[in-house]
Amino acid sequence: MKKRILIAEDEPIIRLDLKILLRKNGYEVVGEAGNGDRAIELAFKLKPDLVLMDIEMPKLNGLKASEVIGRQLDIPVLLITAYSQKEFIEKSRQDNIMGYLVKPVSEGSLIPAMMIALQQAKRTQTLKQSLRLTQAKIQKRKMIERTKGQLEG
Repeated sequence: MKKRILIAEDEPIIRLDLKILLRKNGYEVVGEAGNGDRAIELAFKLKPDLVLMDIEMPKLNGLKASEVIGRQLDIPVLLITAYSQKEFIEKSRQDNIMGYLVKPVSEGSLIPAMMIALQQAKRTQTLKQSLRLTQAKIQKRKMIERTKGQLEG
């Protein structure tokens, strides 16, 4: 099954280049956004497997959009930006950001980064699910111990 990708990039020519490259490599581009607000809207509507997100976009920047998408939808994001300054990289350390590529990106760097991002996201989802199950078991065990203590006391 093709992985579904949302492209969030304010430059139409870069969006087009990314779309062509992704389709050539077997990905399905399910949506395109020119700003962070639209990226959030489309992420909610389309539920992509991965979002390719530019940082500097009008209205809402890519970092803030990535934060909302990660917190509310738990969709992984791969940042693609012209900025390699340390401050941008530091701000990119959100749970759902699975990579950071500096423009111009090539097919040789984008496709492997996407493959790794998708795999890391899958691994993260599995760990989160395992954590939830373990927490539920602990709560159940605590309840059993409390009940047992009340019966014995």
